[in-house]
Amino acid sequence: MNTNEHWIKSLFEFGKDAKFKIILSVLLSIISVFSGLIPYWTVYKIILAIIKGNQEFNQVVLYISIAISAYIIQVVCFGSSTMLSHVTAYDILSNIRKQLAQKLMRLPLGVVESKKIGELKSIFVDKVETIELPLAHIIPEVIGNLLLSISIFVYIVIIDWRMACAMLITIPIAFFAFKKLMSGFNETYEEQMASNNYMNSSIVEYIEGIEVIKAFNQSQNSYKKYKDSVDAYKTHTLNWFKSTWGYMNLGASILPSTFLGVLPLGMYLISIDQLTYAEFFLCLVLSLGVVAPIKNFTNYVNQLKSIQYAIVEVRKVLSLKDLEISDQYKEPRHNEITFNDVRFSYTNDKDNLVFNHLSFTIPEKSFTAIVGASGSGKSTIAKLLSRYWDVTSGEIDIGGINIKDIEPKKLNELVGFVGQDNYLLNLTFKENIKLGNPEATDEAVEKAAELAQCHEFIEKLPHGYDTNVGSVGDKLSGGEKQRVTIARMILKDAPIIVLDEATAYVDPDNEQKIQAALNTLTHNKTVIVIAHRLSTITQANQIIVLGDQQIIEKGTHTKLLEKKGQYKKMWDVHIGTKDWGVSS
Repeated sequence: MNTNEHWIKSLFEFGKDAKFKIILSVLLSIISVFSGLIPYWTVYKIILAIIKGNQEFNQVVLYISIAISAYIIQVVCFGSSTMLSHVTAYDILSNIRKQLAQKLMRLPLGVVESKKIGELKSIFVDKVETIELPLAHIIPEVIGNLLLSISIFVYIVIIDWRMACAMLITIPIAFFAFKKLMSGFNETYEEQMASNNYMNSSIVEYIEGIEVIKAFNQSQNSYKKYKDSVDAYKTHTLNWFKSTWGYMNLGASILPSTFLGVLPLGMYLISIDQLTYAEFFLCLVLSLGVVAPIKNFTNYVNQLKSIQYAIVEVRKVLSLKDLEISDQYKEPRHNEITFNDVRFSYTNDKDNLVFNHLSFTIPEKSFTAIVGASGSGKSTIAKLLSRYWDVTSGEIDIGGINIKDIEPKKLNELVGFVGQDNYLLNLTFKENIKLGNPEATDEAVEKAAELAQCHEFIEKLPHGYDTNVGSVGDKLSGGEKQRVTIARMILKDAPIIVLDEATAYVDPDNEQKIQAALNTLTHNKTVIVIAHRLSTITQANQIIVLGDQQIIEKGTHTKLLEKKGQYKKMWDVHIGTKDWGVSS
């Protein structure tokens, strides 16, 4: 898909009846601008009558009435045109944002995770918002005003073709200036937007990481990246302005100067009795109305480009490949998990595989631990099971059914995930827990919280379960947040539970409570634990040791120690670490 093609057509596809509404807005704008011409004509008629000395009161009143009526029509049509174009613009903006949100829900989670927050925020908010002003104003107003310019020019030609030609004397110079101004515009604008995107990402990264930056005294290095991105954007913008400033000033100053040609020629034609004073003054006034819309049009070019850029960026997101969906969904017969000859690469590069011919089985209602060195793919297994990504080849089965043939909603119901990052939405505690089961009763929510060891501290909050997380979120410990997410999972009651080292970084008191909550959560379930602390998995039914794209060892804790292989080395290091202390 070429996202640069037919961006105007793509724009109107986002709004129901958008094209019709914009055309109607343009027609109303045209009526408005032509109505604005009528007062000039009535003034000309009145001046002409005064000069000839045959003005009559009734005739003057008639012309004034016509002018007032035309002005009212102009105001009504302009207001209607503006209202219609704004309604259409915001309909389109709303639909774009809704489609982007729906697209994120259809994408593999891994693809979404790979995008920087600043980049997505820029598209969802900033880029989409740039569409409103040009769409609401430029299209109806520019078309109407350009037609006005043409009509005025034709009218001046009718009065005196020589005055019409004299009026255009500044246009070649202005055209040259604007042509130089727009030279390389597309390339420079693309660079400008890329610089802006990088600055946005750096700002978001700096704000989100401020706690870590301060804790590790990295303010100087992190601020330098932030400052460099802002300075780069400023430098690029100023250099662009400096390179075009002279041509911009020349074009903007010379284009409206229609008097340079009209005034001397008009005086000459009057002196030889080929032009009346009334015609002369009318041509002077009307000449200003010809170039003003053209000047405004040059100012709108940059904004039109912003629409194109925004639509292209939106289309890039919307054209990302959706999570593959089967034509016929199947129901798993049980909850046994099987990895069959799985090969996987994040980049689909066969020379950069994370897993190569990986095969193993996790029996239903068993406890399986996955260990290995950092980067061996432990967490990747959990994410492949949840279809954050799809495997490059081979397949993953649940209950004998390829997970690609299981409805995504059903797969989500089957697998519950508890990790180290515990995100709570800006909702009440009750609503956060009910995300696990929106149909759950208040009693079920409180029961889940009790089992997750978080009922006690929630009850102490100002409004209990109706307390908004956002009002106390900064006061919650990591362990408390994690227990709330575990309550959510208990309410979800998924038969398969994946724990990505859920107690790795919590204090002993919280660890004890979290472990009790996890015992409740995993009772009678198929459990997969991504383990860093080997002491937590000694009771596992099987331990899978990953390394070099494959399984290098598999067995129970006791049997793996007897083998004296990689797991034994890891265990010895783990025990040595536990025995380590700070010497004085």
